[in-house]
Amino acid sequence: MAADESTLDRLRALIVDVPDFPRAGIMFRDITALLGDAAALHDTAMLMAAPYRETGVAVVAGIESRGFILGGIVADILGAGFVPVRKSGRLPRATLSVSYELEYGEAVLEVHADAMARGQRTLIVDDLLATGGTAAAAAALVERAGGAVVGLSFLIELAGLHGAARLRSPHSALLVM
Repeated sequence: MAADESTLDRLRALIVDVPDFPRAGIMFRDITALLGDAAALHDTAMLMAAPYRETGVAVVAGIESRGFILGGIVADILGAGFVPVRKSGRLPRATLSVSYELEYGEAVLEVHADAMARGQRTLIVDDLLATGGTAAAAAALVERAGGAVVGLSFLIELAGLHGAARLRSPHSALLVM
């Protein structure tokens, strides 16, 4: 499925800008309406998966929490498994973790230590690429767990924040804002 401008415009129209959330100065991109529209959700997942159809992706790693929603659907489209990349303390078994800087603090991501096999071709999925800190941390975590990052797929890239410059792996973003 190729992204035509009318489809992208329809998807953009379903994203609501919420100023000063979760704190002053942050512009939150709310994708709730997009997720609630069956056709938009289907088109979004198909378009996010498209660049990776022929790359041999074996597992999709979705970043908490909206990356779980999109990543699960993308994994199904690609015929791949799904691995949750979670915030600290939310996984019940042995984990690997990585800490990273956010634009407004520090955070920790974790994955189960046995989540992927050595060399397993992994696509990382999230809803938004901002400064690149979370995505870069997720990529480092996947590599530490033994996975081989094939790429990163985002619904939205905030181009003005230059997050792509922090990524060592190829990435794609459906909507650049």
